[in-house]
Amino acid sequence: MLTDTAALARAGLDGVAVKPTEVEVRRAADLGVDAVTVDYEGNEYVPSAATLADLAESMEVRVTTPVRADGFDPLGDDSRDRDLPDSVGRVLIAGNPAYLSEAETRRPIAPRLREALSRAPDAWVGTEGIERVALAVGGTQFELLSASTERDLRALRAGGFEGELAVYAPTVLTADEDTVLDAVGAYAARRRPVRESLPDGAATDASATGRAREVLLEGVREYALVGDIETVRERVARLRDAGADHVVGYPARGVDAFGG
Repeated sequence: MLTDTAALARAGLDGVAVKPTEVEVRRAADLGVDAVTVDYEGNEYVPSAATLADLAESMEVRVTTPVRADGFDPLGDDSRDRDLPDSVGRVLIAGNPAYLSEAETRRPIAPRLREALSRAPDAWVGTEGIERVALAVGGTQFELLSASTERDLRALRAGGFEGELAVYAPTVLTADEDTVLDAVGAYAARRRPVRESLPDGAATDASATGRAREVLLEGVREYALVGDIETVRERVARLRDAGADHVVGYPARGVDAFGG
């Protein structure tokens, strides 16, 4: 049972990202924010049109759609995309190879993003791994939080980019270091700067000690929104000052932990 449905809003976030394999997506409506992004984890996990339509009655809903995947390919099989309710928006992404077949990973990304965006001009475009392509096709740029995000946002604004900018970040609303490391230590460890700085064979959770723990704690602060509500709110404010229009948090400890 959530004890504080306004925790996300008080932390400055205006949206939440949910994974259908982890939580019933309808629960996003209980988190006190205005928007939800439903992450893609394979066609078999895309929520039903009825579920998405119901959720869209109470908040803004966007579904992450990989433009290379069968069912969402605007230059091929787009049957799953056409089944999405009109009230649901899109976050267009290249797609994680883990969720794609070998044939799908070979499909060109840029022409598919352009075609998908022409059909859904209000779509966001996920930039992970395809930053230049995403910027070239336009749309709201959906950035994954990193150590350089604030600098990158300022550079885009200084360069004259007038479109919307959104930031996605794993979020842990606690100052307890062990809890933070258990939730996002392994995530941070997969980022190249952190991975290269970690001692060989080091633990990446709360059991990490010494140099490994120092590296991980620095990494989670760079690649995730972590800390008490005030600390996260200050980080979100800096992102907005740098140019972000939207900040979307993924509940790394589950939606119940967003209860404050």
